[in-house]
Amino acid sequence: ILMVWLRRTTHYLFIVVVAVNSTLLTINAGDYIFYTDWAWTSFVVFSISQSTMLVVGAIYYMLFTGVPGTATYYATIMTIYTWVAKGAWFALGYPYDFVVTPVWIPSAMLLDLTYWATRRNKHAAIIIGGTLVGLSLPIFNMINLLLVRDPLEMAFKYPRPTLPPYMTPIEPQVGKFYNSPVALGSGAAAVLSVPIAALGAKLNTWTYRWMAA
Repeated sequence: ILMVWLRRTTHYLFIVVVAVNSTLLTINAGDYIFYTDWAWTSFVVFSISQSTMLVVGAIYYMLFTGVPGTATYYATIMTIYTWVAKGAWFALGYPYDFVVTPVWIPSAMLLDLTYWATRRNKHAAIIIGGTLVGLSLPIFNMINLLLVRDPLEMAFKYPRPTLPPYMTPIEPQVGKFYNSPVALGSGAAAVLSVPIAALGAKLNTWTYRWMAA
């Protein structure tokens, strides 16, 4: 009976696992703006991690239901999880905007629109939808960051107690390595989100086969 129950709920277990991992990724990388000397580099890494984590769970869930709109619902779950988790930072005495919640929902909407516009074509969702998620998330996220109040002042006022010395906030050196973290993040995320979207679709197939075994 336990195995039957596990097989029937595998999809939902996977959805919860991916959504929780997304939240953990955000908590670990979401206050990158406060590592001011590394802000641009961290933004690119963060863009890739968030785009790929969003697309693998969103396309899995969307193909499981076959209903356009499910990806947006999934992104909403991720957003709620992260907003709740921000309360833990607030309880530690940090400002509530210390962890910047990524803007996942508009990118997930683009994935849904692709699936809907191509009449539920899985391969179009993987290629076009995956590309759109990777391209759009860093753009939406940078707009999100522009709304954070005086990040440099916040960095000095609320230093992370566990930071190693080389990650201590110092004056930012913007443009030291490259001038456009949004362009680099979008380009890298767009390329990587497509194979990760394909992985999410394949996980859906594997799970069906395992459930039918």
